[in-house]
Amino acid sequence: MTTGIGHVAFRITDLAEALDFYCGKLALREAFRLDREGGPSPWIVYLQVSPGNFIELFPGASGEAATGGVGYTHFCLVVDDLAATLRDLTRRGLDIEGEPSMGLDGNWQFWLTDPDGNRIELMQIMPGSPHAQADTEMQSEAGAPA
Repeated sequence: MTTGIGHVAFRITDLAEALDFYCGKLALREAFRLDREGGPSPWIVYLQVSPGNFIELFPGASGEAATGGVGYTHFCLVVDDLAATLRDLTRRGLDIEGEPSMGLDGNWQFWLTDPDGNRIELMQIMPGSPHAQADTEMQSEAGAPA
């Protein structure tokens, strides 16, 4: 049985700049690094989003993030209070342009990009949204308290 998404992975151009963004601005935690014999060091840097949820950064990429074609479009971080999160990101030095919007799914959302142009959605799940309803249904089916 699938229990979650373990990680998403990105090739990045500048490790220091990426760590400043993901750890310094988004307040994720650098969990650990892996080296591979014969490869650049570090080979992968793991950032922890929450228990069991990671982002892998592969340093040393070149070029630009692909957009508009088949494949990856973005990843989403769930936040408990979008307005408070945006205030915190501003305090951490991230330029926040625009305002949150209500998505068609009934959740608040805000979009930003990392230093390499990878798109990130911040989402506050609202009661009554399809996401909240699906979570309630899954918890009920698993016998967990809703």
